[in-house]
Formats: sequence, structure tokens, C-alpha cells
Amino acid sequence: MVEKFLKRSSWIDIIISIIFIFFGGLLARGLLALKPEETLGAISIILGITIIAMGVLKLIEYFSSEVKEDYLLTFALVLVIFGVVVLFANNSIIAFFRVLLGIWVLVDGIMDLETALAWKDTKSPYWLTSLVLSIFMMFAGLLILVNQNIVLTTMGILIIVYGIFDIVDRIIFMKKIKDFEK
Repeated sequence: MVEKFLKRSSWIDIIISIIFIFFGGLLARGLLALKPEETLGAISIILGITIIAMGVLKLIEYFSSEVKEDYLLTFALVLVIFGVVVLFANNSIIAFFRVLLGIWVLVDGIMDLETALAWKDTKSPYWLTSLVLSIFMMFAGLLILVNQNIVLTTMGILIIVYGIFDIVDRIIFMKKIKDFEK
């Protein structure tokens, strides 16, 4: 039962990472520099819809799982509300998104670090790969948070790399769930 829940949760995280890769591609291609006003509005809409979609996916995960985790419901509702706010706040969206993204990537890296350490305890050969990926994600999150003048293209590339690393990490996790439960 726990294995099924963890796999379903990992698939939802992979979908979210794919959305991040798409959004990172938009930034990396420099669309904001070409038509800043139109692109900022489009980014606000895309980001708002993406955050709402992430919230809806987490709501589906909450209501479809047998184990009801209260934090998941709260997180889902916060995402949906935040997504609606982002849809209408495109003037300051880039600065705010940079901070939000930095915190998201940093927290995800810390959570993956905990998972890597759990893999080490189970003597899994994948723990070192997971450790390196989590350290990279934490570094990327800090870089996004600390560097206010980070070029949007660089931020887009970091988002893409984060998304790819997160997908790899989730796939490793899903393949080794049985080791984790022991």
C-alpha cells in the first residue's frame, strides 16, 4: 500500500518536473528579452496555470490515496490559491518567481538529501547518485535565491537542469522503493 502511494506521488512529481522543464525552456530561449511586456504576461499566465495544475494534481493525489495526509491537502490548497494570485500579479512576477523557485528547488534538494541518506542506510548503490543530485539541486536553489541579477536565460537553464535531475531522482526512487521500505 505504501509502495503504491509512493509510486503515484513520484509520478506526480515527474509531471511537475516536466512542466518546470517547459517553463525553463521558455526562459532559456530568451523570450523575455524579445518582447518583455507580452512575455511577462504570458509567463504570468503559464506560471499561474502551472501552479494551479500542481495544486489540482496534489488534490487528486490526496483524495485518491487511502492514506490521508493533512499536509498534502493544505499544500494543494495553498498552491491553487497562490496560482490564482500569480495569474493576476504579472508586474512583480519575475522577482517573486525567482524567490519562490529558489525556495522550491532548495527545499526539494534538502528532501532529496534526506532520501539519499536513507538509501545509504539501506546499502543501496544509488545513494551516491542521489546525494550528488540533491547537492546540485540545493546549490541551484541557493544560486537562484542569492543572485538577484541572475540572467533569465541562466535561470531557465537551471530550471531545466533541476527538472531533469528531479526526474532521474524520482525514477531511481521508484525503482528502489522496496529497498526503502525494509
